[in-house]
Amino acid sequence: MRSMAEDEIKKTEEGKTPIRRSRRKRRGWRRTLAMLACLTVMVAVMFFTVNICVWVADRIKKDAAPALGEAEGTSGNIINYVDIDQEGNVLDASGNVIGVLSGSPGYSQAEMDEQVLNARQAASAEVLDNIRSGLDAGDSVLETLRPFYPDDLIVYSGGKYNFVPINRNLKMHSFEAANLNVLESGEYQYLQDGAVVSHKGIDVSRHQGEIDWKLVAQDGVEFAFIRVGYRGYGSGKMVEDEYFEANIKGASEAGIKVGVYFYSQAVSAEEVQEEAAFVLEKIAPYKIDCPVVFDVERVSESDGRMNGISVEDRTAFTLQFCQIIENAGYKPMIYHNTEMGVMLLGLEALEKYDKWFAAYSDVFYYPYDYKVWQYSQTGSVQGIQGAVDLNISFAPLWEE
Repeated sequence: MRSMAEDEIKKTEEGKTPIRRSRRKRRGWRRTLAMLACLTVMVAVMFFTVNICVWVADRIKKDAAPALGEAEGTSGNIINYVDIDQEGNVLDASGNVIGVLSGSPGYSQAEMDEQVLNARQAASAEVLDNIRSGLDAGDSVLETLRPFYPDDLIVYSGGKYNFVPINRNLKMHSFEAANLNVLESGEYQYLQDGAVVSHKGIDVSRHQGEIDWKLVAQDGVEFAFIRVGYRGYGSGKMVEDEYFEANIKGASEAGIKVGVYFYSQAVSAEEVQEEAAFVLEKIAPYKIDCPVVFDVERVSESDGRMNGISVEDRTAFTLQFCQIIENAGYKPMIYHNTEMGVMLLGLEALEKYDKWFAAYSDVFYYPYDYKVWQYSQTGSVQGIQGAVDLNISFAPLWEE
């Protein structure tokens, strides 16, 4: 009997990377301590960040003009003022006087300096209180920091927190947290006008073993992504998933709509061509209702062969695979997570292709568009022994 460590190594080599199985290890106490240490440093940095300074400046303006609504010429409207001079005059962006503070004798430099200091201390105290409240509530470091940076995506990668501006040129999703319904079973549903519009799905590989697909269908599963195969992250060897044929036949016979995915570790255009040809050969005898997915992931706990390629090459390889699949008459899709989408892929070049996104949270933090959401790696479904990945699609993939 293999030890648990040996079993994990084998699973990872066979393409089941940290997005699906290893993430629970990375949430151990060692990472928690490291994250808390990073937070301590970041709190000190945040005290002096430009964000706080800008926010403080806005607060100072408001505190310095309590009677601004009574200023002559403003009619109670504070949106036009930009500054206040020493005589209490309200100035616009060009420095023109647009009003006078009622009864204000003006502020001395010492008074203004004191207000600046008080506002800065109040702002800093508020930031620190919010951080402490978030951590006390059990939020992770990332969950605690993200509200302070609404224009950035914060990603923990490479042993540090990365702040990446949101790319407003990309298509954004329109999902709303208020429409997400989490059942007692842990399953997710997405609603519109009170009606369920999402579709229940799973993705499977050899790790689920033998599956009773009739029971799976009875449990309400409408679609399934089945792994065709993988390329080893170390050896580079191409391997067919040993349960591929049994799974695609069983799912189809049970009336479940099927798509497939291939876990890539290609490091050249020639290898991408080989992977696409492999997939097309294996799926040719079957009716594929859902997309053919390029599963592109970074191996986080080992030195994966694809880890070292550039963003440009990884993007080009992903584009190449999708184009080959599309030219063969199938609908391609790209599987990714936040780290991959924000830091390791050029999504602008891949905009035309649908996305399958992995995030194990009930928060719609990732802003970019996706069609399928893998929201759990520890789900339970009738007919499958042990854990299985759970997904929802926001539209019926087989009718597009």
